[in-house]
Amino acid sequence: MEKLLHGLRNQRTDGLFSYSVVVTDNDPAKSAMEFVKEFSKTSQTRIVYCFETLPNIALARNMALANAEGDFIAFIDDDECPVNEWLWYLWKSCQDYGVEGVLGPVLPSFEKEPPDWVRKGKFFDRPTYKTGFQVNWDQARTGNVLFKREILIAGESAFRTEFDTAGEDVDFFRRMMGRGCKFIWCNEGVVHELVPASRCNRTYLLRRALLRGSNFHKHPAHRLKNAAKSIIAVPCYLVALPVLALLGQHVFLTYLIKLLDHASRLLAYLGLRLVTERQT
Repeated sequence: MEKLLHGLRNQRTDGLFSYSVVVTDNDPAKSAMEFVKEFSKTSQTRIVYCFETLPNIALARNMALANAEGDFIAFIDDDECPVNEWLWYLWKSCQDYGVEGVLGPVLPSFEKEPPDWVRKGKFFDRPTYKTGFQVNWDQARTGNVLFKREILIAGESAFRTEFDTAGEDVDFFRRMMGRGCKFIWCNEGVVHELVPASRCNRTYLLRRALLRGSNFHKHPAHRLKNAAKSIIAVPCYLVALPVLALLGQHVFLTYLIKLLDHASRLLAYLGLRLVTERQT
């Protein structure tokens, strides 16, 4: 949190826009309140603190929107830190391409050197695209995005609470793009995500796959097609895993993650969820 607020303190604007910061605390104990209040006393950038005591990421995002001001909204996670030109690049790309929103890369920054299999498997790398690339809804996330406030509909929750642990952002982009909103990629608008050592292990990666898959069935688009893909994928991956293990544990784990993702999707269709909470 501290690194993030320092990174937001002096964002480049070239006098073309102003900005303020909204911090939404989703801890029932309001653990971030005192720190944010103390930090705001020495910041020239206006910082607003708000809280959502119910542990639901969609509710937290909606609370942030309710307290945000201005014609544009930018989202960044509390374990990320932007480059100094982050907002400027996103805002300029939005103007240059005449679109409703812009997304940028989230690059991993490891707390300490991870195991070699983590590097080889690229488990914390995310896809990147050329600036100007039009992003589809299943490629979009809220870890690094700026969009026009005008795309939000008054009286409608931007993020749906049924996606209580994951997937609420993908659902948001699906609905926005369904209304004709366009989002493009800005590869210069970089943020760095801190990856703690506690995440660089197999348990975390496998739990993440189970959690991600368990929410996938909530998307109404292509439900039968997606279910059919998972039905085919699960036995194929099961058969292939012993052979893939010979290629190295990073290869084996890559496809084990895919297997668990698809398996948890199928279990979710049956009302079963093996993982229900995010692991920090």
